[in-house]
Amino acid sequence: MTASLAILPVLLLALGTPVFLVFLAAVAVTFFFVLPTPSVALHQVLFGGLDNYALLAIPFFVFAGELMGTSGIASRLITWVLALVGRLPGSLAVSTVGASTVIGAISGSSVAAVAALSKTLYPKLVSSGYGKERSAGLLASSGAIDIVIPPSIAMILYGLAAEQSIPRLFMAGVIPGLLMALMMCIFVIAVAVVLKIPVVGRFDPREAWRATKNAVAALLMPVFVLGGIYNGWFSPTEAGGFACLYAIIVARFVYRTMDWGDIIRAAGNSAMLSAQILIIVATAGVVTWVLTTQGVPQTIVAWIQALDMNAMTFLLAVNVVLLIIGCFLDPTSAILVFAPLLVPIAISLGIDPIHFGIIMTVNLAIGMFTPPFGLNIFVAQSVTGLPAHSLYKGVLPFVAVQVAALLIITYVPALSLMLGQSL
Repeated sequence: MTASLAILPVLLLALGTPVFLVFLAAVAVTFFFVLPTPSVALHQVLFGGLDNYALLAIPFFVFAGELMGTSGIASRLITWVLALVGRLPGSLAVSTVGASTVIGAISGSSVAAVAALSKTLYPKLVSSGYGKERSAGLLASSGAIDIVIPPSIAMILYGLAAEQSIPRLFMAGVIPGLLMALMMCIFVIAVAVVLKIPVVGRFDPREAWRATKNAVAALLMPVFVLGGIYNGWFSPTEAGGFACLYAIIVARFVYRTMDWGDIIRAAGNSAMLSAQILIIVATAGVVTWVLTTQGVPQTIVAWIQALDMNAMTFLLAVNVVLLIIGCFLDPTSAILVFAPLLVPIAISLGIDPIHFGIIMTVNLAIGMFTPPFGLNIFVAQSVTGLPAHSLYKGVLPFVAVQVAALLIITYVPALSLMLGQSL
């Protein structure tokens, strides 16, 4: 069992096999050749993992993000942020981080943010003096903030896997996400000062007001969604449905950048992406079930107890392990497999499970742009055309910045817990 679940996934991932097939193959080998469990149990566990009302929030938020992402909203947000920070050194880079943060609050899709911003901002960043490698690294790393800023699909999945409150997780992600964005902004301002990059704009109150009016419809979406959840007006699943309706109204009737055909195509794209996510949910649930029935969590707990770890050393070890895992697995897969194993240990050490969920999410967000297999790297590569080794060099300084933010978030739990205490 151990060999089939450890060696086979590594080999299949190295061959580029889709993650859901990797999980399914490893579990199939275990079921049919190792465990004396009837195959009908595999079907029950596979489909039972999808029998959860809260999972409906995933296709809703994916569809809302697809609508907002393809309706020209990125250019409006970039213009709005740039109008506000035009006098700052590195204002173009700061606007990249700011626009990515706002897009994260709208779509929750790191890949969508990187793709949209790279097409619009990469040529401008290069021509402003940031260089190709640094510009691509900034775009790939900024997109990772989207996973932490609510509404976040990763947090929904963690809430289900760890049996924690999704609204509390959403609120817990606000300050850590803003901290990550702030540290990125400070870093790019420092880079701009050192490289003597010229300021590309100036603050004009009339231009700022005009840009705000153009972007206000999009900016209100996360306010309504998070405000509705926080005030108990609707559940996360209902909030996803509201987000879809709001996105259709904004894209079709306010900005008028999409017709009904575009909306139908967005629905098709969202259905494909949602299906991929839910297949991973089902297969990862089977992996977790096999590991649990074989006593793996109990073995890990006993091993940690033998090492006599305290909470601080455990969190440091978790950060190292999750940063490595994030280089190879997407956040969806990693959360569904490792949250059920790690959360009970964290609770036994007195670590708040909501805080631990934010730590997991931030780790895996960093993994999205960490060499060699961070997904955002490949998205940025497809847009910029740079070779992989150039992108690796470009993202490494931003990995260091985000790891510093991770350590602050890890050891200052109040940052994650202060907003959600009233829920």
